[in-house]
Parts: sequence; C-alpha cells; structure tokens
Amino acid sequence: MKIGERVNHFTLKNTERKDVSLRNLTADNKTVLLFFPLAFSSVCTEEMCQIRDNMKLYASLNANIAAISVDSFFTLKEFKKANNLNFTLLSDFNREVSAQFNCLYENYFGMKGVAKRSVFVINKEMKIEHSQIMEDSGNIPDFKRVEEALQ
Repeated sequence: MKIGERVNHFTLKNTERKDVSLRNLTADNKTVLLFFPLAFSSVCTEEMCQIRDNMKLYASLNANIAAISVDSFFTLKEFKKANNLNFTLLSDFNREVSAQFNCLYENYFGMKGVAKRSVFVINKEMKIEHSQIMEDSGNIPDFKRVEEALQ
C-alpha cells in the first residue's frame, strides 16, 4: 500500500470478540495500525510494551492505536492481559486484512501467512499517510517517523 492510497474498509474482532471497524477507528482521529507476527514472542512483546508505555504521547497527538496479528482473539486477550496493554488488539485470523496491506510472510519459520511487522498511519479519509513494512521481524519500526506523520 502506498502513501495517499485509500484503504478498503474492514472489520475485525477485538479481544472481547466485538467487531471493530476501520471507519470507527478513523472517524475522529488518525489511526496507527500495527501489524505484528505473533503474540508472546520476544520482539512483539517488546514492541507492544513500547507502544503501551507511550500511549500518553499518542493521545496528545490525537491518534488511535490498533495492533493486528493473525493470532486468535483468545490468544490476543491473554497477551493483552499478560502485558497490561492499554490499546486495541485485533485478530486477523483469516489473514484478509494482512493480505490487503501486503504484509504477510509466505514462510515464517515454517509457518505460512504470518503478518510482517508493519506500521501504517491512516487518516480520517482512510488514506495512508505513513507506511513501514519490516522484512526482518527482528526489527522494530521507526516510531519517530510515525510521530512525525501524526503531527
């Protein structure tokens, strides 16, 4: 997905099994969409905790945060609880949204269809203002660039 490109609407289940739509996320504010490979893995935990610890910053920039993985909402609920995460986690178990954003590994340590670590800033018109897709899942996105896109 390219800067300025409009994102197709989607709805995913959160950790409480409730539908969360992109339209609702972007209705009032820009939204940071974070795709991450797998809950409970070390780098994913580090990244999500970094977001948790910076929620005041994102709130001051009027940004909504939603993190997406191919894990089930059951797994994401436990991951959220274990790490005291204070933002929305969404299950893309069927991999449709990850495919839309072109951020799926064909082969991730023998697993097919795992989300690449990625970040997108989506504006109220549901257009992409910032995009980073990490090919190496050991790397964390440059969140300073995300902050700049939110300002």
